[in-house]
Amino acid sequence: MCDHAVWAAQVEVFGGSHECIVPRYGTLASLGAMAEQVLDEAPPGPLAVAGHSMGGRVAFEMWARAPQRISHLALLDTSWHPLPPGAEGERERAGRYALLAIARTQGLRAMAREWAQGMVHPSRLGTPLFEAVLDMFERSSVEAFAAQIEALLARRDAGPLLPRIGVPTLLLCGREDGWSPPARHEYMHAHIPGSTLRVIERCGHMSTMEQPEAVNAALRDWLAERAIDRTI
Repeated sequence: MCDHAVWAAQVEVFGGSHECIVPRYGTLASLGAMAEQVLDEAPPGPLAVAGHSMGGRVAFEMWARAPQRISHLALLDTSWHPLPPGAEGERERAGRYALLAIARTQGLRAMAREWAQGMVHPSRLGTPLFEAVLDMFERSSVEAFAAQIEALLARRDAGPLLPRIGVPTLLLCGREDGWSPPARHEYMHAHIPGSTLRVIERCGHMSTMEQPEAVNAALRDWLAERAIDRTI
């Protein structure tokens, strides 16, 4: 449901020195298809791939398909874990479908107002930034939301990929990210050799919008790291 607005502050800073591409997935209903679209549309490489939230899942799929094209990897406010088995997974499935029902019956903004309550730091609820998040979700479509739900419910367990990642890797999240909390990034940090972990203070799930200067500083350091030899 996110679009260019998530990366606006980063494109503004890095767009002068890098070709910055923010993909749109439309109604693609699998993370693999999204990854293949990016790989098809992007320059031949090397690519510095940054994925936020669902985009981090897409970044894992890109790595699984074409690690030789990726020189740097940044995973922001995301996770590696699959849909949990049993009751926990069913709760997630039911929660996502409940939001879809709201979107279909009351509209995307009504759905977003409920969903996004836990996506930003509590101090930003009701602020212009929070309204910008709602605006962004409203620019999407119910069809895209439904497709992305199916993609996320079918997500892979990316855990086996973690020790195979051999490029400069940034793991970043907000301290108060309730969707993809620091513990998940700490796990990835422990399993991706040589990775860097940054936890941004006073920040929820929408780190690139909430704390753009801190995120940009982390990305600047990440891009300055030299690509390293890797064994796949």
